[in-house]
Amino acid sequence: MLRRPAKTWGSAAASLAGLCLIAPWAGALDRLDVKVAGADDSLEATVRSASLLLSMEASGQTDPQDLLAAARADYGRILAALYSAGHYSAAIRIKVDGREASAIPPLDIPVSVSAIVVEVDPGPLFRFHSATITPLVDGATMPKGFSVGEPAESGLVGEAFDASILAWRNVGHAKASVGTEAVVADHETALLDVDLRLSIGPKLRFGAMAVEGANRMRENRIRKIAGLPKGETFSEIELKRAEERLRRTGIFSSVTLIEDDAVTAPDLLGVTATVVEQKPRRYSVGAEIASLDGLSLQGSWLHRNLMGGGERLKVEGSATNIGSSQSGIDYAFGVSLDRPATLGPDTSAGISLGYDHLDETDYAVDAFEFGLNLVHVFSDKLSGKAGLSYSYQNGTDPGGAFAYRNLSVPISMSWDRRDNVRDPKASFYLDASVMPFLGFGTTGSGVQGTIDGRAYRKLDAGGRVVLALRAQGGVVLGPDLLKTPRDLLFFSGGGGTVRGQPYRSLGIPINKGLPTEFEIGGQYFLGASVELRVMVTERIGIVGFADIGSVGLNGFLDGVVSPHAGAGLGLRYDTGFGPIRLDIATPISGDTGDGVQVYIGLGQAF
Repeated sequence: MLRRPAKTWGSAAASLAGLCLIAPWAGALDRLDVKVAGADDSLEATVRSASLLLSMEASGQTDPQDLLAAARADYGRILAALYSAGHYSAAIRIKVDGREASAIPPLDIPVSVSAIVVEVDPGPLFRFHSATITPLVDGATMPKGFSVGEPAESGLVGEAFDASILAWRNVGHAKASVGTEAVVADHETALLDVDLRLSIGPKLRFGAMAVEGANRMRENRIRKIAGLPKGETFSEIELKRAEERLRRTGIFSSVTLIEDDAVTAPDLLGVTATVVEQKPRRYSVGAEIASLDGLSLQGSWLHRNLMGGGERLKVEGSATNIGSSQSGIDYAFGVSLDRPATLGPDTSAGISLGYDHLDETDYAVDAFEFGLNLVHVFSDKLSGKAGLSYSYQNGTDPGGAFAYRNLSVPISMSWDRRDNVRDPKASFYLDASVMPFLGFGTTGSGVQGTIDGRAYRKLDAGGRVVLALRAQGGVVLGPDLLKTPRDLLFFSGGGGTVRGQPYRSLGIPINKGLPTEFEIGGQYFLGASVELRVMVTERIGIVGFADIGSVGLNGFLDGVVSPHAGAGLGLRYDTGFGPIRLDIATPISGDTGDGVQVYIGLGQAF
């Protein structure tokens, strides 16, 4: 029987000391070099971004087993990156302490790794000698660059294939696929030949839609909202539209529409909608504070699916100007019920009832409004709204009591191409409305129009510096000033128009025969804002801004009152779901304000 000799305390201590000496060096990586022969900066950056070894070095991972695994993975990762850049004759060598990583046996992992050298010879840039995909749908658009003589980037081949298949699917050939493919690289001439032959399959029509995952939502309503045109020619565009309609309801956390594998004779292709419902109720609260305007609070309760047909019941309330030194507390309460897919899959209908109490500097009013509305979604970027509304206002000002009653037809369009609604960095947003109204009693009749345009532009490649612009305008035509309902008139000043100026501080002075004047809103309004937003870290940004606004009686700049402006600096902290905003502003022109104002809220100012 073989016996292992017992260790003495001395030998054990020596072993422990040896381990302590070895341990600091076992995980050491003194050098990691990546060399790309003859490459320009762009190609070298492509190689470096593909390297898993560089990512591990940046995160401080130096375990020898992990390093060796990353080195083996880098052969394929770097090769794929070079293919995407059009280099198909690359030579890649990865030496781990002088040994080729691919030749190190899995059971012979070194105890430590001190130096890794990645040497890449990308070889010549290949170009397309032929770039053929047949057959193609008439008018199908291939990606730019997929043509003879252009750099043969592998991604272009995939994009061209996807585009050709999508074009066939959009005209009914849902089972289009690759029939034969020949992709040949000639290493002597650095040319790539691409010849893809498609099997387009039969032309199909939409069949029945099955539903999986529905719990509280009725399946027939899911089909109605999706709006798949059963019996009509299959189209990928219509399939994606149906998915988006279901997502737009807010009822589902996940929506997937997949066509069946089998075709139902003679040419019908069924679709299965798999949905995951969200919790039916949602609560939300919000707050914003300004030094002179005071505290604003908002809250709402939403039931996403009141009767199992996608009906959205929303109860909301707000209180503003709490603690304001300029006016009393305003508060509002509203209830609305909306139903999607009422007149069609893209048209929802709603009913609303609201009450507002306004306690402003020169008047107080209680307003009630009842409305019916239709909302039509033309696309994911463009929507329109039309309705019928009855409004009643009863209030007082220094000249006595007043009352307004009117029936209106509000119509609006919204075009939103912003890349991020909460923190946009590119593109634009445009909202325009027109509202004819018919007055009763002492209320005049006319039309109100408004417009709000916003544009955003990145000033650097990474989007860390953004220029944001905003222009606002409004007009009321028809009635005399005192016969115009107060909620249709325009003021300027405060966080929504001109920061640095007190809330609703610029209006039209009137006296109603009194010895002293007081202000009400004007029938014309213009406003503009500019912001320069700069992210100084991943989370923290600074903003410089300036706002200007004007109110008119007989025209946009009629000289009845002078425009006013404000400017300041802001701080932003990105929370991941929207920036926290802190703005400090002061007046720079006009006579409506004096001193510094502070604004705190969630989300960008516009």
